[in-house]
Amino acid sequence: MKINETGRINPINPYQRSAESQRQEQMKKSSRKDEVSISDEAIKLLQAQKSGQIDAERSSKIESLKQQVSAGTYQVDAAKLADTLAPYFKQSSEN
Repeated sequence: MKINETGRINPINPYQRSAESQRQEQMKKSSRKDEVSISDEAIKLLQAQKSGQIDAERSSKIESLKQQVSAGTYQVDAAKLADTLAPYFKQSSEN
């Protein structure tokens, strides 16, 4: 009776090959580079920040609002506030 066949392939080989191929695939995936893209709108905002344009406009608007509040002349535009809040309430009621 013959116990070991001489032409038989080692049964561990297929498992080793599949494990090796999985390692190679993981190495390929991990060697990919991350990519970042910046939208045109973001680039414009960055350029405006660098030039100081946004800070000047914002600080003048804030100063104007402070003066109105301290003088008691600041009025809340209810229609504008409702228009701004309406989409939020529409989204939350749909969920």
